[in-house]
Amino acid sequence: MKSAGAPYQRRVASIVLFTVVMLSDWAVRGAEDRGVATQEGAIHMSQGNLRIGLPGLIRELETANPEIGAARQRWEAATAVVPQVQTLPDPKLQFGYQRMPMMEPLQGAMYGIGQEIPFPGKLRLKGEVAQRDADRIEQEYLAIRLRLIARLKETYFDLHFIHKAIEIVERNKALLMQFEQTAKSRYAVGQAAQQDVFRAQVEISRVLDRLAVLEQKKESLHAGINRLVNRPPSGPMGTPEEIQLTALTLTLEELNRRADAFSPALQATAKSIDRSERSVSLAQRQYYPDFDVMALGTRNDRINDNGFQVMLGIKVPLFYETKQKQGVREAQASLNGAREDFTAARQDVLFQVKDSFVQAQRAEQLITILRDAIIPQATMALQASQAVYGVGKVDFLTLLNSLLTLQESELELHGEMVAHEKALARLEEVTGGSLTSSGGPPPGDGAGLGERGAGTTEGVSGR
Repeated sequence: MKSAGAPYQRRVASIVLFTVVMLSDWAVRGAEDRGVATQEGAIHMSQGNLRIGLPGLIRELETANPEIGAARQRWEAATAVVPQVQTLPDPKLQFGYQRMPMMEPLQGAMYGIGQEIPFPGKLRLKGEVAQRDADRIEQEYLAIRLRLIARLKETYFDLHFIHKAIEIVERNKALLMQFEQTAKSRYAVGQAAQQDVFRAQVEISRVLDRLAVLEQKKESLHAGINRLVNRPPSGPMGTPEEIQLTALTLTLEELNRRADAFSPALQATAKSIDRSERSVSLAQRQYYPDFDVMALGTRNDRINDNGFQVMLGIKVPLFYETKQKQGVREAQASLNGAREDFTAARQDVLFQVKDSFVQAQRAEQLITILRDAIIPQATMALQASQAVYGVGKVDFLTLLNSLLTLQESELELHGEMVAHEKALARLEEVTGGSLTSSGGPPPGDGAGLGERGAGTTEGVSGR
């Protein structure tokens, strides 16, 4: 009877011991959670600025980022060039003295004014070329602004993922420590192998290693955001706010049309085509001569009388074969190159639209599957494994795999949410602005390009 009842007694003892351990762990964990909640509440109440919002960072980026500021100053400098090149050259004041031995000697002072007058139309074309340069630099400024906003969003979303990953891994570390205690308790009564204890300890060490890597990535992302908003890299940074998943309601065709109409990269290359066309007209106008008009007053001291002279000078384009003709050739080559640049830029933009669009679609599908199917199933599998491991109905490896499956699924869910928002940020960069306003052009952008081929500039609106 004693030998037959011994296994039964050991099983009852192990069940009782497992129950006591789990209840004590739950009680301790509940107390710790309450303490953590109280501490987090105190931090939130006393240091509410530890939460960082994306809209505030974007405003700070637009006002403080030196790259955006430099691009804005280049635009302002280019705008100031336009009135300069449209203005006549500065007039020349002339003073002199003449003495000419003649039958009646001519001797006295000379004074006058001279003005260079370009051939009609040249100043206007120079102004149009300078204006298109300013328009192109404006679009480059807008492109830089959108690019940096997209990089800020991507870094912000990556930082959000790191914080979520740390939270998930910390929670699973606490569960692994419970699993280790349970394995030790079962091993002590002969219900589990020592290998279960070692495996739990190995997984805890791997979790600590993973947390160290996540902490390093978090600090690097903090420094990246500080660099973008022109703060010291080691400056303080809080926790990102929760991601609100943005629905992509536009079709690929609508996104392509928005890119054609409002993409600053395409706008910039289109303005280059405009500039090159007017440069060709200006180069052809160089075949026509410019003029010099000069008026002189003279004084004859011998006879105490005044006189005047009026002169007209003409610049003759004598060396047109090696000068004006080559200038036209240069301008035409630049125009052809600008058209090729537009074709390449449009292909690149449309590729980025398609690539980001399919990435956003994939992320939406995976988010639905993970959130509605995989994670609930993995949660139930872990709960079932926890319930029956203590009585020996499943091995430790099954319990551990259930925990790791749930952890990776939760990390994948947050990773896909971040990937979705990053894809939308890239779409906003290449389509010229926010995707929520589908009616008109995004704020801050110039006139649209419209549908057109690479070999024509129809549809390009000037300023």
